[in-house]
Amino acid sequence: MSEGKHFNGLPAFNPVAASVGDITYDRSVPPSLENDLGADVVTPNRIVVVGAGDCGTRAVLRLREIGFTGDVALVGDELEAPYERPALSKEVLTSDQGAPTPIATEDQLQAATTSWHRGVRANAIDLKQRTLALSDGTTLVYDRLLLATGARPRRPAVPGVSELGKEIHLVRSFRDVVELRQRLSTGTRVLVIGGGFIGLEVAASAVARHCKVTIAEFAYRLMSRVVPASVAQTVHDRHVAHGVDVRCGAGLERLSMRGGSLLARLTDDSVVEADVLVAGAGAIPNTELASAAGLRVRNGIEVDGHLRTSDPHVFAAGDCCSVPLPLYGNRRFRLESWRGALGQAHAAAANLLGSDEAYDEVPWFWTDQYDLQVQVAGLHAEASQEVARNTTDGPAIRFGLDETGRVVSACGIANGIAVARDLQTARRMIGARVYPRPADLADPSVNLRSLLDASAVSAGQSGGESF
Repeated sequence: MSEGKHFNGLPAFNPVAASVGDITYDRSVPPSLENDLGADVVTPNRIVVVGAGDCGTRAVLRLREIGFTGDVALVGDELEAPYERPALSKEVLTSDQGAPTPIATEDQLQAATTSWHRGVRANAIDLKQRTLALSDGTTLVYDRLLLATGARPRRPAVPGVSELGKEIHLVRSFRDVVELRQRLSTGTRVLVIGGGFIGLEVAASAVARHCKVTIAEFAYRLMSRVVPASVAQTVHDRHVAHGVDVRCGAGLERLSMRGGSLLARLTDDSVVEADVLVAGAGAIPNTELASAAGLRVRNGIEVDGHLRTSDPHVFAAGDCCSVPLPLYGNRRFRLESWRGALGQAHAAAANLLGSDEAYDEVPWFWTDQYDLQVQVAGLHAEASQEVARNTTDGPAIRFGLDETGRVVSACGIANGIAVARDLQTARRMIGARVYPRPADLADPSVNLRSLLDASAVSAGQSGGESF
């Protein structure tokens, strides 16, 4: 690769001079397991990355940015050049001409990789031989392997689903969204299963396309695992104001067809008649490749705080893995977020080259629906008490404190991006492990930045368990 090449806005690297982000929970703290790399910790010559989504592609770009000049192979099951996925359920779905933002151009990927295997699947890993078999018959040899296989939408598993085809849509890829938006025209009856971020974004986009929308959520309120009840209620009310029929406490029980219409019986015994059903109730990590190879899997591919799997030559990152978080007692979490994918991609790239960089970012999520933006820092489910901070002309923020009074989460909601600045400060507070007075948190006249020094304690923790 030539000197001075830029990758998607990243600084150019000089091969000579360069120096080398929905949530699922596992509340147990797994025992530390020894995984001594010993003398094998050397700079590899051949790195293979499986998964050409946000995480895998950014790991490849990062490897080049930090000076790796060896062979890099990228494997992805889509034919398109890698693209960012957050906009799929929003701008890309809303506009007939909408297209996702490329992570890198084809020329950039060709320059960053020794080989780019697009439109093929990774079929099998041989941990002893350190080889990866692809669906086109190719076998790749690796010194280090990164699994960034992501997650897939959970398909409904109810009676009648197998008899239905094009009426059921998932939102994972650009092609999925193109197929869905072709069905969303004025008056189309859309049933969205799931009241999390993806389901709600799809609902708002369908409204923008003048569809008649119903949301069915099994839980008692929207976004129950991710945001406080007051924020969820604000979002609920905004959907209702836009004509959406929001039904909480009503999961999907059975599907059937009648006269060209889809009939969905819900767990509250009601029946919804629709033309299109969108499944937006959670995601399943793509762990089959890892599991078949004998790697440890539990709610995702198990990694330590440095993103190493149970095999010292294999790493995992992004939506497919469960990682211990020092901020929350090194308990395991699987983070489905754009920011998490980016942060883990960078940490994994460094560690593939023999570094020992711990992944310890504060989780961060966001969603845009209508004119509202919701941002979440930290993990709301870890909070035992809530402190409301309201302003007359700015964002409303709900801080979550644990039983010791430490800030462990923050959620803000506002029109547009007005919430962004305060949530960045809140994210820093969570990372600094501060213990502010609740009265100061609640008082909008108190500058949040001044609370960063409030009762701060040293992190004093390693990057998590070691295999």
